Amino acid sequence: MNTALNERPRIMIVDDAPQNLQLLETMLENQGCQVFAMPSGEMALKALARDQPHLILLDVLMPGLNGYEVCARLKADPQFKEIPVLFLSALSDSGDKVRAFQAGGVDYIAKPFQLAEVEARVRCQLELLQQRRQLQASHRRLQELERLRDGLFHMVVHDMRSPLTTFSMALDLLGQILPKRDSELAECLETAQRSARRLSWMVRELLDISRLENNQMPLDKKPGDLVTAAWEVRDAYAGIKEQRQLRVEATGPGGAVFDPSLIQRVLTNLVDNAFKFIEEDGWVKILIREEAGHFRVSVMDNGPGIPPEFHGKIFEKFGQVENRHRRLGAGLGLAFCKLAVEAHGGRIGVESEVGHGSTFWFTIPVAEPEPQPGPAPGATNP
Repeated sequence: MNTALNERPRIMIVDDAPQNLQLLETMLENQGCQVFAMPSGEMALKALARDQPHLILLDVLMPGLNGYEVCARLKADPQFKEIPVLFLSALSDSGDKVRAFQAGGVDYIAKPFQLAEVEARVRCQLELLQQRRQLQASHRRLQELERLRDGLFHMVVHDMRSPLTTFSMALDLLGQILPKRDSELAECLETAQRSARRLSWMVRELLDISRLENNQMPLDKKPGDLVTAAWEVRDAYAGIKEQRQLRVEATGPGGAVFDPSLIQRVLTNLVDNAFKFIEEDGWVKILIREEAGHFRVSVMDNGPGIPPEFHGKIFEKFGQVENRHRRLGAGLGLAFCKLAVEAHGGRIGVESEVGHGSTFWFTIPVAEPEPQPGPAPGATNP
């Protein structure tokens, strides 16, 4: 049989009718297949432990285990569930065919069958099997390449920290010894210092993203107040947001269990991302409200908005989105936010419409109340 398989096809036939077994076995062997003929479902299941076929032709009506039961057992076993099962049956009712597919069959041939039809359907299933194997092999190769890429990427970024720290310290030292009266030189130095801080931030975000992706970042989760965390972020922006407004609104206390450092960084990234795109007289608002079983934290702005086709991409690593006027999305910051929120068991998303601002939101589970100590044994209430 001329198939895409790189080896001789192995096919198991399970049928209690000897004439069917003989007919199919002869036809398939003439096509170059290795055939295993089994007169019952029980014998077929035992034989699978010795030699696994590429494809099974399975009769439905058999004494003992019928074809549906045999197929269901195969699909329940991780070792055999990927073997395609092609049903052969004299049952022609549509309900019987549906039951065959529900049991896990990939095709159904009605008896009496034509050998040319059986040959064509067998060839089709073997080719599909080979294509599936090729896809799986390609997927494994891609996973290995991604693992190697991420390892190299992490190593390079990690090795950047030391020279970058030295560079930043050198710039700070220059700022202390250079003449203050040289305004042009001072401006150049300040630009270099800002760039160095930006690079340091990027290195930190990249390393933390890698740690979060590999579940290697320990969370220092403790009872806290999300509203307090939001006010601390607001206070950090005092004096640097010019005429733009940053407000915090809450419907009540925000008692939850979270890592304060990570969640404050999430809020800072979302607020910073909003400030990049609003006008000089624009506004940003942090809104916190309690919903069923969680707190919903929203960072809202009156900026240009984001087209809906980019809402999913914007949280991807390096997933920057551009429109005709400016670049939308933080590239790293929003990817970090997504991983940090998901590490807390929450979700993150964006709601936005071009020309009507954006709302980036995330959820954090509500803290469960600590159990109150009961009365000591034998004690009575006053």
